[in-house]
Amino acid sequence: MDKLSVMHAYCRIVERGSFARAAEDLGVSAALLSREVKLLEESLGSTLLTRTTRSMSLTDAGRLYYEEALGILDAVGRVEDHIRDGAGRVQGHLKVNASSSFGQMVIAPILPSFLDAYPDLRLTLSMDDRVVDMIEGGFDVSIRIRPAMPDSSLVARRIGIMRQRIFAAPGYLEHAGTPQSPDDLSRHRIVGFLLAEHLTEWALSGPDGPCTVQIDPPLRVGNSLVLRDLLVAGQGIGTLPDFVSDGPEARGELVRLLPDYELPAPEIFAVTASRLGMDARVSAFLEHLRTALRPAHS
Repeated sequence: MDKLSVMHAYCRIVERGSFARAAEDLGVSAALLSREVKLLEESLGSTLLTRTTRSMSLTDAGRLYYEEALGILDAVGRVEDHIRDGAGRVQGHLKVNASSSFGQMVIAPILPSFLDAYPDLRLTLSMDDRVVDMIEGGFDVSIRIRPAMPDSSLVARRIGIMRQRIFAAPGYLEHAGTPQSPDDLSRHRIVGFLLAEHLTEWALSGPDGPCTVQIDPPLRVGNSLVLRDLLVAGQGIGTLPDFVSDGPEARGELVRLLPDYELPAPEIFAVTASRLGMDARVSAFLEHLRTALRPAHS
């Protein structure tokens, strides 16, 4: 049963005071309207209309339903008008949430060109390394990096993939040596990422298949940019996402270790509170973001 359609028909019946006149207005049969109202009453467990062969009257429940239905139909109409008026136009206020590292390393660099392309848009970028409540925070879209999204009322769209690899600075390797196999990692100082699922265990995939390395990092931090800086400073061995490690590796500040081994590759998700959240603002932002991710992360 299409609740909005039945609600609209019910209101027309009440306003016209007759199934026959309402049916004529709506271009359907009176018998169809009668069946729909009966189904509606059964679903509510309450009688809305008292009918005889000559008259029709509202019950208390029927009057309440009519008044509330009018408000709902009016609200739906206003939403539809608003969406139609703004369809295809990127304007208004877009609120984005992302982790600190992803926000600084990936999103911040694309903001100038994005805002130049859509000058009528206002944008708020909130960066938090912990998962936030999108509804409570009022965010239109949240960028989350994780192996998989749990089932929830949120809608997640995969927009890329992230590589996670092992690094250390040349200075650290000079005095501590370079690990040649995963087993060698147990003899090294590890810098761990507090929010990672692999804080105390690295599940690596390599040429001989998967292997697991137990670690106990003496130094643990909750931000991958801080972790990067500690590794560059020679404080040990750690894992970094590619959007954080690409620059230091290219400059020779970090060396990739055990290049035949990788941790599981998390996916990059764009999360909205509902499918209705995918409006012109969100679509434009995600397309801009996908373009930035495509060369290195697609």
